[in-house]
Amino acid sequence: MRLGFEYFAPCPRGTESLLADELRALKCRSVRPLTAGVSFGGPLSTGYRALLWSRLASRILLTLARVPAETADELYEAVRAMPWEDHVRPDGTISVDATGVNDGLRNTQFTGVRVKDAVADRFIASHGIRPSVNTSDPDVRINVVIRQNKATISIDLSGETLHRRGYREPGVQTEAPMKETLAAAMLAAAGWTDIFSAGGAFIDPLCGSGTLAIEAALMAGDIAPGLTRRRWGFTRWLGNDADLWADLVDEAADRREAGLTKLVPILASDADARAVDIARSCVRRAGLDGHVQLDVRELVDVTSPTDAAADADGAEAPASVPGLVAINPPYGERLQARAGIGVLYAQLADKLRAEFDGWTLAVITPDESIAGALGWEPVSTTEAYNGRILSPIRVFRVAEERVVAAAPATIGGVPGGIPYGVAMVVPNMHDVASQPAPAASAAGQPASAAPATPAAPYVAPPLILEPAAEVFANRLRKMAKHTEKWARKAGVGCYRVYDADLPDYAVAIDVYNGAGPNEGDRWVHVSEYAAPATIDPDRAERRLDDVLAVVPSILDVEPRDVFLKTRQRQRGTTQYTRVSRHGVVGIVAEAGLLFEVNFSDYLDTGLFLDHRMTRGWIGELAKDTRFLNLFAYTGTASVHAAAGGARETTTVDLSATYLAWAERNMVRNGFGGSAHRRLQFDVLQWIEAAGGNPNDRYDLIFCDPPTFSNSKRMNDTWDVQRDHVPLIMRTAQLLTPGGTLVFSCNRRKFQLDTEALAEAKLVCRDVTARTIPRDFESRPGVHVCWTIRRAEDV
Repeated sequence: MRLGFEYFAPCPRGTESLLADELRALKCRSVRPLTAGVSFGGPLSTGYRALLWSRLASRILLTLARVPAETADELYEAVRAMPWEDHVRPDGTISVDATGVNDGLRNTQFTGVRVKDAVADRFIASHGIRPSVNTSDPDVRINVVIRQNKATISIDLSGETLHRRGYREPGVQTEAPMKETLAAAMLAAAGWTDIFSAGGAFIDPLCGSGTLAIEAALMAGDIAPGLTRRRWGFTRWLGNDADLWADLVDEAADRREAGLTKLVPILASDADARAVDIARSCVRRAGLDGHVQLDVRELVDVTSPTDAAADADGAEAPASVPGLVAINPPYGERLQARAGIGVLYAQLADKLRAEFDGWTLAVITPDESIAGALGWEPVSTTEAYNGRILSPIRVFRVAEERVVAAAPATIGGVPGGIPYGVAMVVPNMHDVASQPAPAASAAGQPASAAPATPAAPYVAPPLILEPAAEVFANRLRKMAKHTEKWARKAGVGCYRVYDADLPDYAVAIDVYNGAGPNEGDRWVHVSEYAAPATIDPDRAERRLDDVLAVVPSILDVEPRDVFLKTRQRQRGTTQYTRVSRHGVVGIVAEAGLLFEVNFSDYLDTGLFLDHRMTRGWIGELAKDTRFLNLFAYTGTASVHAAAGGARETTTVDLSATYLAWAERNMVRNGFGGSAHRRLQFDVLQWIEAAGGNPNDRYDLIFCDPPTFSNSKRMNDTWDVQRDHVPLIMRTAQLLTPGGTLVFSCNRRKFQLDTEALAEAKLVCRDVTARTIPRDFESRPGVHVCWTIRRAEDV
């Protein structure tokens, strides 16, 4: 067995020196802080101890080699020469995580494949079999980092990232929970070890899911954060020493038992009862039930531990050792649920001065106004990053008097605004906001009682981008320049600038330029394609951070006007479910027509950009026709038909919300009255009823059904591949002699059953090519489109 190894511990940016101090305290050798991590050395027991006890490291990587990697072939040969039989069985499983790029290796996914091939080919040559790939739970997880023309090859001993302590319940979380490693870094920066060693208590009055309180209790109780984890990356590694690990776990269990008997008061509260319920569950799963006090409480009602004891006993409060108040104040979308950041800061400052004189306050926030709002200068500032957002950890000493002049509460330079205000509107997100949307004005904008204060220019926080993020930024910049030039010439105001061009950045990015009352406004809609189960969620999250970091500056939009959605196949009750209620509405133009779009409240905005040419074509076909729009959504095709000269339009949809939206779109463009009717029906039932009415015949029909639906108001489920033939046959019965049905579908790999339709004497013509806009040409299968006519009319 080797007596010494080299290790690398990644960590959140800005916390490298804190992690280095922690590793030195764990008796690690040769500790050296680097960018976003710390290298160290020691025997296998050192690596195991770091895994079990490090509160700040994201992972522990055991370095195997540094090899030449100027080209893919050079990397392949170097990795193939390494003794992989020392690490994994020939019939075992592996996965490869790759980061970093150079001129010869510009795609991290490709780098990972070449490393996997090298390992596999070595085993095939020596054993005739090879390890298989298991990205979710491999025997050995290989880590590859490309820097310049070298590659560092490591074994990831962690498995899952170390911030996953094991006490969170999967799928149950508050909005924007703080990572445990960052919480621990915040406590370390605040000097929590010295405070609890002296007998000081801990309070988090804005606790959310309780991360800070739990991490504070683990530290004060001498509890290894890895004790609650059940899965590790080294368990099936051939270099594993199970007895050594068991001894370290037993030692940690003994220390935990002793530490809990001396635990100082740990108090946490929040005004949100649901958040406190989630925090209680986390506390219980962390084995801290009865050791962390949790309450549903407004900030103004928070009291110090000694005051609470005095109130309970009716006695005078004894003198107490100053403790620590630590908070992760709300910002971004979380401000929607509160009275405003200025009010919150004022309440916090008043409460601390009144009852917590001499205590330490630690705050993590990107808001530069925090010191002025509270009235104290920070005694220390640690430049930490929360994802890609610079979120300094500021530590204050609470005093009764103010020591700096108060400043208006601002965030990111915007009074009362949102720093890096990406509206996180994601289906199936752990904590979806539930407050009602503000009333809309006649222009479609949220109404307000008083004129809004003009916003100061936004100044983006400093960003540090990894090489892969630089590649994405360069690609987005190139595509934006190219697409915007075309859009200006074509008179297109809403368009796609990026669509999963790079495998590691699987998002679609759309630009919406305001028109009419919103002339000069600009919004960006980012759709994250849901990553497969085989993709490491932490890696996907890092890539999303990259996207959100670079989009505002490259696309010239303020961060609060960037809206994120997650694209995934909708099942069950998530089909067409409203996902948020913030009422961010704008007006945009298409072919001289004005349309209402909603960026925050639904999965889609109300304007399918890939149907731009389809709608324009319908307008050309619609002159002097009776037009029928089925599954009409927000009625945009009906507006184009009316503008094209349709005598009448009929718009049918099951949703009253969408029909009201469609009416607003029609009226905004001057089309109203009895010639333009809107009908709320299950489309399938309405078609059957209309088939028996000779007055319900149409010269032009547009039918764009959903791919799947199980709405409670429908009699049965709907699947477009399974059910499109009877739909088309019944719809064709509504055509006048010589009429045309335009059928569209956006299901991937959809196959129109032309043989079955031909038997029904329907002639189908694929017109997909003429309906795909230029900005969607790189997305194969974004939709298909057919014209369908009765055989006797052809």
